[in-house]
Amino acid sequence: MPNDISPVTTSAAYPTALYVHVPFCLHHCGYCDFTLVANRDHLIPEYLRMLEKEFAHRQNGLPQPLNVDTIFIGGGTPTHLSPRDLQSLFDVIHRWFVLNDGGEFSIEANPDGLCDERLTVLRDNGINRLSLGVQSFDDTVLKTLERKHTAAEASQTIQRAATFIPNVSVDLIFGVPGQTLESWQQTLSDLLQLPVRHISTYGLTYEQGTPFFRRANAGSLKRLPDDLEAQMYRAGMATLETAGFEHYEVSNFALPGFQCRHNNVYWDADEYFAFGPGAARYIGGVRSTNCRSVVKWLNSWKVDQPCEEDREELSPEDKAREAIMLSMRRMQGLHIPSFEKRFQVSLHALAGDAIVEHLRDGLLEQSGDFLRLTDSGLLIADSVVCDFL
Repeated sequence: MPNDISPVTTSAAYPTALYVHVPFCLHHCGYCDFTLVANRDHLIPEYLRMLEKEFAHRQNGLPQPLNVDTIFIGGGTPTHLSPRDLQSLFDVIHRWFVLNDGGEFSIEANPDGLCDERLTVLRDNGINRLSLGVQSFDDTVLKTLERKHTAAEASQTIQRAATFIPNVSVDLIFGVPGQTLESWQQTLSDLLQLPVRHISTYGLTYEQGTPFFRRANAGSLKRLPDDLEAQMYRAGMATLETAGFEHYEVSNFALPGFQCRHNNVYWDADEYFAFGPGAARYIGGVRSTNCRSVVKWLNSWKVDQPCEEDREELSPEDKAREAIMLSMRRMQGLHIPSFEKRFQVSLHALAGDAIVEHLRDGLLEQSGDFLRLTDSGLLIADSVVCDFL
């Protein structure tokens, strides 16, 4: 293999994945670092009008409507929108994009407020995957996380939602102050009694600028010991795999056939469209991110001006390094021959030092043509994969 990296050409004329960000919530939880506004529902009609403007501007020159394989509506809490506003959101999306037959159409939701009328709108507009932010089935943990639903309400919502949209995914958080290993194991046990097909488990992070970050630094919120968080992560892996869920990415588990196809686009380092405040896209080798301020995004589109905070054209080497980092988050790891064929570069010529170091310290392992994280590496996956950048 040559040691230099040549530009990569793709067979697709344009991305076949779409992300739409809906920044509205009932409450801004103290740990959340996502782009959102709470109790600002008067901005929703304007958001829908400006979203239409962004679609029209960015899709200029492309086929209309454009066919895609996956659509993901995230937030915020997209289902915080009223049924009427939800329908308006879908009307905007359907004017510009069409989901291919057999495609995946996901939306994020919270258990509170997910009434039958909203579920009907989702189902009737083609949503076939529902991602619920439950976080815990322990009411004490839910209170710490400032969630507005109870464990019982979450269980009832999952059971009811599955009658509308059978493919239900649930997000859980571990490592919450005051949470015990027993509480976490009970949450996993309670979830496995419910009709879910995909589960995401995330360790609580304290992002700079959030209330949780400030409270932890002030000592009013006590972080769990690292070894207890590690026990929780391992317990999650063991419990979910025993229950038949495939651990396919650092934080994600799925029944056979129910991996999140949209998220796999990210982990495959493929390109995708993205719209809305704070949304990050990857098109034509360029990564760009919309401004995170919802008001600034709205005001910019009022005068027909894109509002971006970051824009970077990736070099061939950047693309290759990103692909290593992203693929290493998957449990199967990086398939070395496919990587070297795609990017026309020797993996060891590009990242040999990091590979040798982490093989030596037991954080990586090579099995045949695959390079992947070990069990120890999974516990500090972010630190390991960042070395490849």
